[in-house]
Amino acid sequence: MALEVLVLRGLGLGDLLTAVPALRALRRAFPDGRITLAAPAVYRGLTARTGAVDDLVDVSGPGPVPYARAVTARGRPCPAPRERSFAAPRGPGPVPHGGPDVAVNLHGRGPQSVEALRRTGPGRLLSHEVDGGPPWRGDVHETRRWCDLLGWYGIPADPADLSLGTSDLRGPVVVHPGAASPARRWPPGRFALVAAALRRGGAEVVVTGGPAEVALAREVARTAGLPSGSVLAGRTGPAGLADLIGGARLLVCGDTGVAHLATAYRTPSVVLFGPTSPALWGPPPGGPHVALWTGRTGDPHAASPDPGLLEIETSEVVDAALGLLEVRTS
Repeated sequence: MALEVLVLRGLGLGDLLTAVPALRALRRAFPDGRITLAAPAVYRGLTARTGAVDDLVDVSGPGPVPYARAVTARGRPCPAPRERSFAAPRGPGPVPHGGPDVAVNLHGRGPQSVEALRRTGPGRLLSHEVDGGPPWRGDVHETRRWCDLLGWYGIPADPADLSLGTSDLRGPVVVHPGAASPARRWPPGRFALVAAALRRGGAEVVVTGGPAEVALAREVARTAGLPSGSVLAGRTGPAGLADLIGGARLLVCGDTGVAHLATAYRTPSVVLFGPTSPALWGPPPGGPHVALWTGRTGDPHAASPDPGLLEIETSEVVDAALGLLEVRTS
């Protein structure tokens, strides 16, 4: 029977996209296996584009994780495969079990996610700091963190394996003013000034956001003098947003999930960082991206915009955006 692999990543859009190289590494390691991703159901359509996931179970947060082995034609759970393993220089081998053959914690290192995966009864648990797993490091890029975790267990992963396609650059300029944390939200008035400047330069500009960011997007569009039809916030789910970014000329946003869509589609982007360094969450070097950061770090969970983020001037963002547009159209 095929190996069953359960992967926990019950987080947001950017978290999913930074885990794509690790998911693809698992697919290469278990080409005939059944890989189930425990993540928010809203990302089902997007995970299909990775080519790495067979199924998705709806999980938001560190658990619990609902899981059942695939069933046989007679409706019985498939037995665990015998004498099947994978190269792993560290840690114990597979043990008798009734859950997935391998459970992989790409969610974090906390006790909740570890316990949620243990409760599924895996034959093997790959995670930081448990069962011989590697130590947690806070000084590495998020994408590399999960590639290094798999590498510890003998599963090679390429942190550059992020692509979901390539933008044809025929779409609009996308301005995305929102972010999950207030600390990462550049003021809407400044986003409006950027949008207005890009429109004066001849670009079609649209404003995106999630369902909770419709009012914010409308404020930016109104202040920038954009038509009401330019507000796409609340009208695109993750897959639709991916389609939009995947064809855009440019993205301007803060340090939030949509920035990783620009990386995935090689869409030119200007990403504003603060309070977290782009060395930890930024786009990879060599791509058509500009990461603006003043060098100051702070509390990513603060209730107001980070002081370092506020040090980024509107003129810097406009110059960077116009520079990317000029390079891509020349």
